Amino acid sequence: MNYPTRRTFLKTSATLAAALPLLRIPLGAADSPAPAGASPGAARGLLFDAADLPRMRANLELPRFAAVRAMLFEVDFAAETKFLREELRLNNHVADFMRGWKLIQNNAFAYALTGSEQHRDLALLAMRRLCDYKRWDYFLEGGKDTIGLQRAPESTIATCYALEWLGDAVPADLLAAVEDKIVNEGAPACYRTLYGMKYPDRVRGWGFDPEDDYGFRFDLSRWPLILNATNLKVIPICGLGLAAIRFHGRHPEAAKWMELARQSAQAFSVMYGQDGSYDEGVGYWGYTTMHLAMFADALHRRLGIDDRGLINYPGTVRYALAMSMPCGGDKIEDPMLNAAYNAVPKGSYDPGDDIVNFCDGSAGMDVSIAPWVGRVANDPLSNHVAKHTGALKHLQAVAWFHDDAPTQAPTAALHDVRLSNDWVISRTGWTPADTVVAFRSGGPANHEHADRNSVIFKAHGDRLFHDPFKAGYSPTGPRWLLRQTEAHTAVLINGKGHQYHDGREGTNASWASARVTDFRTGPSWMMVTSDATEAYALVLPDVVHVSRTVVLLKPDVLLLLDRVQLKQAAPVQARFQVFNEDGRGLASAGAAGFRIERPLATLQARLAGRGELTASVGQLSLPVEEGVFPYAEVSSAAATEHTILTVSTSAPRGSDHGNLEVQTIEQGWIITGRHRSQNVRVTLTAVAGELPQLML
Repeated sequence: MNYPTRRTFLKTSATLAAALPLLRIPLGAADSPAPAGASPGAARGLLFDAADLPRMRANLELPRFAAVRAMLFEVDFAAETKFLREELRLNNHVADFMRGWKLIQNNAFAYALTGSEQHRDLALLAMRRLCDYKRWDYFLEGGKDTIGLQRAPESTIATCYALEWLGDAVPADLLAAVEDKIVNEGAPACYRTLYGMKYPDRVRGWGFDPEDDYGFRFDLSRWPLILNATNLKVIPICGLGLAAIRFHGRHPEAAKWMELARQSAQAFSVMYGQDGSYDEGVGYWGYTTMHLAMFADALHRRLGIDDRGLINYPGTVRYALAMSMPCGGDKIEDPMLNAAYNAVPKGSYDPGDDIVNFCDGSAGMDVSIAPWVGRVANDPLSNHVAKHTGALKHLQAVAWFHDDAPTQAPTAALHDVRLSNDWVISRTGWTPADTVVAFRSGGPANHEHADRNSVIFKAHGDRLFHDPFKAGYSPTGPRWLLRQTEAHTAVLINGKGHQYHDGREGTNASWASARVTDFRTGPSWMMVTSDATEAYALVLPDVVHVSRTVVLLKPDVLLLLDRVQLKQAAPVQARFQVFNEDGRGLASAGAAGFRIERPLATLQARLAGRGELTASVGQLSLPVEEGVFPYAEVSSAAATEHTILTVSTSAPRGSDHGNLEVQTIEQGWIITGRHRSQNVRVTLTAVAGELPQLML
C-alpha cells in the first residue's frame, strides 16, 4: 500500500509553490491572503481560491484534521486503480458508484493541494469510469427517467468541484464527456427530483431502477411528499445549484436550474426551527446543513447572490452544541465497518465524539459547517465548536477553517435548553466528566424512532441510560427492533410501545407526538414534564394519560416520575437501556430497585410509587451476532392508575452511592439524604390532573 506519512505530506506541501503553475485552475492568481470581502466573480472558486491554499495546507497539519488528512493521503493507489478498472459494477450505485465519486472529489482536492500526479491520475480515471454508468442514480420516475436523491447530486457536486480543481489536467475529451453527463444526467435528475417535490401531483410514479442491484426496496409512491421534508431534498438542491453555477451563462437550462434550486432551498429552510434545531437528529443535521451552506457559499462567491441567511446558522451550531455529549474511555471499533451494505448504519464509537443520538443519530457528530458559520456570521462560539466539538470529517471544513478565528467557549446560559422541537437537554458542562440528561419529547420526523418521553443519561464519562446506536433502515432486518419503544429508556403499556409505522415506505415519520407541558430550571436543577398520551392512544385505545417528569438535581441525582392512566387495568413497564457496545455493561435488580454498571460509572436506582413495583433485568430479543442489549425494567402490577418514581444516583466506578431516603406522603414524596458531596432535600408532588411540582 502507498500510505504517505504526515512528514511526507508536509514535505510535499512545502514544495507546492513550484507545482502551482501546473494547476491552472480558475481560483484567482494571488498567493497572498484574500480579503474577507473578496468580490464575487467567475474567477472565484466554488469552494476556495488559490489564495486559500497555504492556509488549507496548514489546516491539514493540525490534529483536528487527522481524519481528513488520512482520507486524502492514505490512498492505496494500486487497489483503487484495480477497483476502477476491473471491479466496478455498473449496476451498483449504493457502494461502487459512491466509492467512485468520492475518489473523484478527494483525489482532485489532494491534487489541488499538492500537484500529486498519482492523485490526478486516479481522479481522472474515476471520472472516466463514472461516465460509463448509464444512470447516475438508482431511482426512476415513470420507469424511465432518472431522479437524483443521493448519487446523482453527489456525483454532480464532485465533478463540478473536480473539473475546477483539476483544471487543464483534464483532457478535452474527458471534459466534454463529464460535462455531458452533468447537463444530461446529473442536473436533470436533480431537477426532476425537486420538481416532483414541489408538484407531487404531477409525478408519474417514483420507483427503483430494476437494473440496479440494490436489495432493500420500499414503496416509493408517497416519496415526493415524504422526502420533501427530509435531508434527501437538500442534496439535490446543492447538486442542481452547483451545476447551475458552473454552467451559468453557457447552458440554456442553467437559469431554470438555478431558479428551482434557490426556491427549493428557501422552501426547505422552514424545516429548521427558528432556533436552528433540526428534527432528523444531529447525525443527519451535519450532512444536511453542510450541503445547504455549500450551495449558498458557492452562489455568493461566484454570482454575488446572498442566500447565506436562509436559516439561523449560529442557532443551528448551538443546536449541535446542545446535542454534544463527550464521554470517556476507549474507542469501540465497529466489527461490521467494512462489511457489505445491509441497511444498517456503520461507524465506530469514539467516546470523545459522543452525541445525544435521538433518531438515527449514529454514534458521532460532524461539525464541518461550524467554521463556515463562524466566519460568515462572525460568531466566536461557532469557531469554538469548530475547534473543540464533535469532528471535522469533510474536506469542505479544510477550506472553511481559520485557526486564528476568535473563539468563545459556551457559558452556563446554555446548560439547560428546551429546543423549539421540544427536545430538552440539561448538563453541567461539555467535558467527559460532566453530567448530561437528554429528554425526547416533540413530534415525528424522518429518521425518528418510537422514542417519545425517552431519556439518555450520561455521567462521570459513561452512558448510564442508553439509546442504542445503529437501528436498521429496513423492516426486514433484525435491527429494525432498535427503532421501537421497547429498545429505548421509555414506558411500555402491557409490553407495548406507542405508535410507529411498519417501514414499508422507509424510515419516514410516524404520527406519534408528545409535548412539553412544563419546563423550569434553577442554578443547580432542571425539571421538565412531557405528555405523550396522544402517541400511545393511537395504538392503545385504553390509554387515558401518559406523562413523564424528569428532575435533574445536578450533578448526580436524577428523578423520573412516570404516570399512566388507563380505562381498563393493565400492567405498565418502565425500561432503562444499558450501554453494552463494548460488552462491559451490566444490570442487576433487587427488591428495592436496580443497578447499572459501566467501566467508568455506576447508577443506583431506588423505586417508589402508588402500586406494586418490581425490578428485573432482561435483554432485547436480537440475534447474538447483532450484539447483546441488556436493560433493567420496573414493572407496575395491573391497574388503571400507575405512578412510578425512579430515584437514581450516579457515581464514578469504585465510589459509593449515598443513601437517599424516599418518604411517601399523601400527594407525593420527600427525598432526603446525602450522595457523595451533594445534600438532597426535595419534595415532589403529583396530584391527579395537575402538573408535578418540585419544592427544594
